[in-house]
Amino acid sequence: MVDVTRLSIRHITTYSYENPVHYALQKLRLTPRSGHGQSVVEWSSTVTGGCKQLAYDDPLMNHTELVKVDRGATHVEIVSEGVVDVEDRHGVVGQHSGFAPLWLYKTATPLTAAGNNVRHLAAQLRQDTDGMDDLARMHRLAADIGASVQYEIGQTNPDTTAEIALTAGHGVCQDHAHVMIAVARHLDYPARYISGYLLMDGQTGQDASHAWCEIHLETLGWVGFDVSNGICPDGRYVRVAVGRDYGDAAPIVGIRQGDGAEALTVSLQVQQ
Repeated sequence: MVDVTRLSIRHITTYSYENPVHYALQKLRLTPRSGHGQSVVEWSSTVTGGCKQLAYDDPLMNHTELVKVDRGATHVEIVSEGVVDVEDRHGVVGQHSGFAPLWLYKTATPLTAAGNNVRHLAAQLRQDTDGMDDLARMHRLAADIGASVQYEIGQTNPDTTAEIALTAGHGVCQDHAHVMIAVARHLDYPARYISGYLLMDGQTGQDASHAWCEIHLETLGWVGFDVSNGICPDGRYVRVAVGRDYGDAAPIVGIRQGDGAEALTVSLQVQQ
């Protein structure tokens, strides 16, 4: 019997603007995916201070919504919430599907380009895991990255590259994912970035969503690795968006015309 966890999620994102907005457009990737051991029971999103213009699935099969912020708005609130059933597949997502070819995930991006330290880590891994199968090699890589890049909030940002994070020796889940993707691609494995949610032990409230990576292995297909927590995703993980890196899978990205400061707050609850 497959172990299934039902998770309830409520994700509130709030933007406050110092001056009334002249024009702003936001792209939302906040709706979890159905399939590969995950089923969305119900889901909705509402916007205060803006209006939904369009909803579609992008080329990577991420459900995407475009929101135009109301002219003159100083406050925008986006509430995305629902219920998702998740099977514990021990990280195994399965064979590749969708419109994007597998080779796309072998291609380096500016955030995942292999610099000297990434190449050195790849060479050391190749030497240390000679004779290991692909799955064991990727588990070893995840452990090596966890030891080399300490989890530390506030030291990196969305523009931090894998090479910079590895050189600095600290970062967050986004950086862990980027480093593993960079090394895996340098070793000729397809690798992709995942944004989503995690049910944390003993903690309902969170101030950010989560991120991990998936590596495509010939025998198993896509397999997830959460370097930050040292495990493969289980029934506590909800996959929302996939991409070549953070830029393809970011929960919210946007553009704004006008001056003045902008403040962002996130409130997230994940519970069983």
